[in-house]
Amino acid sequence: MPEPVHGLRMLPGMKFFRSRGRSDAQRMTGTPVAEAKALYEAGRYAEAETAALAVARSRPHDDQYAAVALNIAALATGAQGRHADALAVYDEALPVFSQVFGPDQWATLKLRSDRAQQMVLLGRHAECEAECAAVAEAASRGTGPDMALLAAGARNGLVFALNAQGRHQEAEVIAREALAAHRLRDRASLVLRLGLARSLNGQGRHEEALTEAKAAEELYRALPDYQRHPDQGAVELVLSNALLGTGRTAEARRLAAAAHDACLASFGPHHRRTIEARTLLEHIDGTRP
Repeated sequence: MPEPVHGLRMLPGMKFFRSRGRSDAQRMTGTPVAEAKALYEAGRYAEAETAALAVARSRPHDDQYAAVALNIAALATGAQGRHADALAVYDEALPVFSQVFGPDQWATLKLRSDRAQQMVLLGRHAECEAECAAVAEAASRGTGPDMALLAAGARNGLVFALNAQGRHQEAEVIAREALAAHRLRDRASLVLRLGLARSLNGQGRHEEALTEAKAAEELYRALPDYQRHPDQGAVELVLSNALLGTGRTAEARRLAAAAHDACLASFGPHHRRTIEARTLLEHIDGTRP
């Protein structure tokens, strides 16, 4: 499966609050959500979930930090592979975001995008497709780099949903359009390129998928460490599938095993990427002579 931008999860530049002249780190330092955000970015998802929910439950329902804490809790819960629980937290957070930030504002639209991308992990592909298309369209009407980045994230979710439904040619078109519109070498480009590679693998165009996956690997290695956590094992999985499609079984198995080890350590056994890696390993071992 492609990478949901639970991710664009907390990319730098996608700011909860936009005080002029202050960095994202400066805005969060000393706030009630600082600890939960730091734990999330360190990949300590269970601790982040606990810390975020403690903040959310201790503040008024219409408080902006309660809203942000619910968002962090939802992201951290999803990162542990508990996608139904994550969706429940998103469902709780959405009316709070609409009340605090406004229904058509960036923060609420981003929450909708993240929420939709949990749906596809629960098999609700058509719902994810419709919601991501709506968010992408709304974001495209906005201005500024934050809205542009949100549009890229929502389009990644759309690619995710289309690939999950086996509509790989449509996913390829959306991914290429999104990459053409988003020229930055950042995590948004990484996940879009992975989605493109998966759409190519789905069409049996494995050499092309391998080229895209290698470009994604280069992007991944250039990201700072804290941005890599949500995508542990993702590049290896796409590369493994492409290599398997070109007949390089031994290389494919090595990368699938590396992906499984990374995902198991980072996300646990129930995360959809851990399961995907384990399934790929079993498939490779079952087809080897």
